[in-house]
Amino acid sequence: MKKPNSPENSRRADIVPLKDGITALLKAYRLQGKLNEVTVVSSWERIMGKAVALKTQEVYVSNHKLFVRLSSAPLKHELVMAKTRVVEIINAEIGEQVIQEVIFL
Repeated sequence: MKKPNSPENSRRADIVPLKDGITALLKAYRLQGKLNEVTVVSSWERIMGKAVALKTQEVYVSNHKLFVRLSSAPLKHELVMAKTRVVEIINAEIGEQVIQEVIFL
């Protein structure tokens, strides 16, 4: 039978779920914003679809702006017309207001 003050019992009270620990770490080092930006870039194909991803040459984030270089002028024109919708879709996917503007190059 274990004693109430044994080290095994006191250790159990200090256990934090891994998800909570990582979240606290990201918050403490202020890395959550950068992680969200990287997630946007890596999720571009999944969010926008394979057809758009095939015509995409470069995707990067700077100062809450998403820059996308496209190889197709008609696709660029179509996406420029739907800029606000693209921003909404991306932010909904991430779950935070990460991107404020999309700039198609």
